[in-house]
Order: sequence, then structure tokens, then C-alpha cells
Amino acid sequence: MESDRGYDENVWAVLCQDLGLAGLHIDEKIGGAGFGAVELAIVMEEFGRCLFCAPFFASTVLCSTAISKFGSDNYSRQLLTDLIDGAKIGTLATSEEDGHFEPTTLNTRAVKNTDDYSITGSKRFVLDGMIADVIIVLANSEDGVGLFSVNANALGLSRSAMQSMDPTRKLAKISFTDTPAQRLSSSGEIDLTEIYNLALVALANEMVGGAQTLLDTALAYTKMRVQFGRTIGSFQAIKHRLADLLLEVESAKSAAYQAAQSFADGVNVTEMASLAKACASEAYLNAAITCIQLHGGIGFTWENDTHLWFKRAKSSEVFLGSPNLHRERMLQAMGV
Repeated sequence: MESDRGYDENVWAVLCQDLGLAGLHIDEKIGGAGFGAVELAIVMEEFGRCLFCAPFFASTVLCSTAISKFGSDNYSRQLLTDLIDGAKIGTLATSEEDGHFEPTTLNTRAVKNTDDYSITGSKRFVLDGMIADVIIVLANSEDGVGLFSVNANALGLSRSAMQSMDPTRKLAKISFTDTPAQRLSSSGEIDLTEIYNLALVALANEMVGGAQTLLDTALAYTKMRVQFGRTIGSFQAIKHRLADLLLEVESAKSAAYQAAQSFADGVNVTEMASLAKACASEAYLNAAITCIQLHGGIGFTWENDTHLWFKRAKSSEVFLGSPNLHRERMLQAMGV
């Protein structure tokens, strides 16, 4: 968390090369493990439990998914191989000033040259944008909205770290000035709904993993902390709070698991993904608040790690859209 790159390179190599997790949900025909959203959700939940610091979400969930869906040439295949092996780190840059995954106004433009494209514009809230080797950029062009691959060392590209409350999930602003790029998708408008829904499923399961850790931590502490000659967990008021939190966390788990299964089955995907994001966001943040309060004075100190989960919970609440946004998205998907 405190390093410049924000992750342990040795751990990342083990994750990609020994465990093969970076290609978990990618089709076997293009070098992946051939699993799907359910298996990805299991991994993300475990990452959430331990507050894993690595570019997995940016490089695997976002970037590799985009390339596997829209990239079909040899360049895209080689790029995907490098991401799966961990030789390169990628990210997906779609958000602009409004912070939405699919911006309401897309100002970044790509101009077609003889052999490639050049991009001008800027992207904000780019996950792990400071360490990415490859950046997949959403931009307008004369052929319609498309995804374009940009090397991080390309001319005309500049990036700066953005200040956020969560030190475990680093964001960047990336600017492009006639920056060379290669188009991933064919001409015509593209649809990012599938990528967005998979990202929501992954994030929801990561959040319920973190919420479960906070619940476990609060329960363990209340069984250990003694006040007035008895453990504070024996007081009825504490029992009620923990019971309510258990119900909320388990409900969010059900929504997150159902979203992963719905994605795998291709049924009501948008509806379930947004429902899971909304439920998991609120359960995670409430678990963090409750855990800090039940820890008393040490709950918000650097001597205790609870504050790190609180910061991740708060950043995850708004990352990829707020609970209110996703409830509205869910209702629209239901036709209400």
C-alpha cells in the first residue's frame, strides 16, 4: 500500500504465473483458464477478505475483459498473453469529468492516421493508471465510439496520481495529446454493458468479502474486550448490533452470489449486477462503521487495521457508481 507501485511484484508473479488467476475468466482458446463469472467472484471475495493490494481489478477484470471481447487481431492476442502472464499490467480508461464508467459526454477523440490513430483528451479516476503498461481508452472517432490501445510510454501521454481517501486503491488522471494508439474494436459503436456488469459482479463479491472480515473482527473483539467485569459481547445491545450486521452481510452475499450466477447463465444480468452493487456497497460501509464503533477508541487508530477497510468500503461505495445510481439502473433493466 505504501510503496510507489502499490503492490508486491513477487506476489503478483505467483498469482499470474503459478496460480493462473490473471486469466481465470478468459476463454481457453485465447490463453485463459476458461472459467467464468462464478469462479472470478470466488477469487474476488477472498481478495476482499484480505484487502489484497494488486492491480488485479484494473488489469484482469477490466483490461483483459475488454481486450478479449473487442480485440481479435494478432496484436490484441499478444497483448492479452502478456497481461495473463503478468509480464504487463493494463487498465481501462473510460471515465471523464463526470466520473461515470460510461461518460455522459465523451470528449476524448481519436483521429485516424495512415496506419493507426492519435488520441487527444483526458481520463480521470483510472484505476492503477500510474503503473499500467497498457491503457485501453474509450474515445470518439469518425467510425464511432471505440476502444483504443495506448502504450504508457507513448509520446503525448502524461499521468498524475489523484488524491483519494483509499490508499489501497490508487487512481490516476491520464492526458493524451496526439498520442499514438491502435484501435481494438471494429468500426461502429461498441457496447460496454457486458464489461460493466462483470466489473460490478467482481466488485460486489470483493465488497462482501471485506464486510465478512469486518464482521469477524468485530465479533472477535467483543468476545475479548472486558468491561464491568464481563466481555462486552455479552451485553444485549452489542448482540443486537452484531445480529443485525450478520443479517445485512448475509443478504449482500446472496445478492453478490446471485449476480455472478446470473452473469454465468446470461439471465437478468444488468438487474442482478446493479442490485448486488447497491446491496454490497451499503453492507460493506455499515460493517466498517459498526466495526470501528465496537472497537471503541482503538478503532480509528493506525495501530488497528479497521480504518483501512473503512476507507476501502467508502471508496468502493462510489466506485463504478453509487447505490442510488444502481437502484435506478436496476429498475430500468426491469422495465419499471
